[in-house]
Amino acid sequence: MVELIPSQEAVMQILTRTGAFREGHFVYPNGKHSPHYFQMPLAFRYYDTARVLAVALSRKFRLEKDISSQLPKISVISPSSGGIPVAFGVRDALNAEQIYWAEQEKGERMFRQYVNQGEVNPCIIVDDIIRSGNAIEETVELVKSFGARIIGCGSIVRFSSAPSEIEGVPIKSLVEFDVRQYESGQDCTECKDGASPEQVRY
Repeated sequence: MVELIPSQEAVMQILTRTGAFREGHFVYPNGKHSPHYFQMPLAFRYYDTARVLAVALSRKFRLEKDISSQLPKISVISPSSGGIPVAFGVRDALNAEQIYWAEQEKGERMFRQYVNQGEVNPCIIVDDIIRSGNAIEETVELVKSFGARIIGCGSIVRFSSAPSEIEGVPIKSLVEFDVRQYESGQDCTECKDGASPEQVRY
């Protein structure tokens, strides 16, 4: 029997197999250390994998009456470049009318496309991974400034330390990951064990 929505364990197997999830000793740009590293674009290199993940996330949205009742007149929005493959996959699976993506410009999140006031349909915001929730929150404010309503939000992976809802809308995810991070090498278990660190980027 085919799983309509894969289990968290099955999704983690996909991310591990594609190299999108790794274990080791990693140092992030903010100086924090972690034994885990997600590089989500690696999972979206492969069309079949990308489709499985995007369709699974879209099915979680279809279960929400507020979303399913408004299809196809909705927008799917990515807060960053990393979420664009997810946004296109979810848009395709839901047959949504619109897709937008935002980017940082001079410290402010803006739509890459030209958008008129009142032009954005009720929207779902999707990303590949939610670490802190800052990008999602900034995108919500951007969307609201155009007079649009948030009806859904989700990602492939959400850190358990990130918000579980935004504007009263639950954040859907295929994986809720309890990340371990250390503020510095002095606190890091891997450093104490003598493991060589690898510098990584978000």
